[in-house]
Amino acid sequence: MTTVRTGPARLTAGWHLAGRPATLREHTERYGPMPRDIGRSRRHGLPDEVAAAGLTGRGGAGFPTGRKMHTVASSRGATIVVANGMESEPASEKDQALLARAPHLVLDGISLAADAVGASETHLCLARTRQWQLDEVRAAVAERDRAGLDRIPITVHELPHNYVASEETSLVHWLNGGEAKPTSTPPRPFERGVRRRPTLIDNVETLAHVALIARYGADWFREAGIGGAAGTMLTTISGAVAQPGVYEIESGVTVGHVLALAGADAASQAVLLGGYFGTWHDIPSVEDLPFTTAGLRPAGGSPGAGVLHVLPPGVCGLGEAARIMRYLAGQGAQQCGPCIFGLPAVADDMAQVAAGRPQGDPLERMQRRFAQISGRGACRHPDGAVRMAQSALRAFAADVHAHARHMPCRANHRGHRPDTVLPFPPRPEGEWR
Repeated sequence: MTTVRTGPARLTAGWHLAGRPATLREHTERYGPMPRDIGRSRRHGLPDEVAAAGLTGRGGAGFPTGRKMHTVASSRGATIVVANGMESEPASEKDQALLARAPHLVLDGISLAADAVGASETHLCLARTRQWQLDEVRAAVAERDRAGLDRIPITVHELPHNYVASEETSLVHWLNGGEAKPTSTPPRPFERGVRRRPTLIDNVETLAHVALIARYGADWFREAGIGGAAGTMLTTISGAVAQPGVYEIESGVTVGHVLALAGADAASQAVLLGGYFGTWHDIPSVEDLPFTTAGLRPAGGSPGAGVLHVLPPGVCGLGEAARIMRYLAGQGAQQCGPCIFGLPAVADDMAQVAAGRPQGDPLERMQRRFAQISGRGACRHPDGAVRMAQSALRAFAADVHAHARHMPCRANHRGHRPDTVLPFPPRPEGEWR
């Protein structure tokens, strides 16, 4: 677990006091008791307050949370709430940090959301490879059960830990008895999800914010945030920075501000924004842009799950991108042609260019394959992988052409370190059920 560092301390209040999960008593002393009334006014109450707060999903998609809650709450019959704590993005540790320090804040959010949308059951999905996390969260759930805190018991599940297993339709498919693989949409889970019921699926950080909004209100939430962005967010900063870790930042601060918080190496020239489904950029081209979906859109980027990875000087960005592409090609669900054939072919072409040993014209082949893959997968995995690859070819264009001509790139001139600097799981789990 990386060090947790904070600016405005909301989600992260008191995290520095102990290197362990807060007990229920400590949690209540820190944040106050869980509200008993606001969550139980279906169609209004908490969904209205969350909508007024302007909270958007913190798992990567950035969908307005209040709108999703209203849609589920307005459906007929019983509904279901699912909390997504899978965090399959290798460059992100924010959800792990949150659950390791403030599990009851997430569990409060689950319980309050369940009351607000009229749910009859709640589920928390975690990766089964993180046994320490499962043990700690189950201990927190047991503590709440003894206190009689939750109207509906929260069931913790252990899911296979593959990259696409954290996609919301993968969670639904697994909870319905299938494999943790994405399924086609529509219908979306909020329309018909677990056991064909309307299902509210939110990232664990999103639900922690819901718990705070229920306590302190929409106006309080909006006291943080810059330039129209609301609240705070957790972000994972790694690579060539003096203080890597998980930070709580105000929504809307610039990329440059975030990098300065972590002490980014002034000699670094490139940053990966959003994680392995994200995009590579020259730092000067994005440092003045807000680290928000709207703010990064002109540059073709997105915060994703709140990831910034600064490429160290002397490391070949194209080589790092090729390693990511190889990883993503091996993480597909193998349910359609783009995953079975397209991504491995792009990974091979990118590896040839990165190694400076092109066979034929890999750049032309990649461009042709990008067009064949984009928008044609059974899920969003191929699109995310293609987006990362295309951004790398743009951000490292000079290096791409140098490699293609068997010439050294900038990293070679500066003393290229061949070892990868990005985090990768030791090996794919390979199981889906």
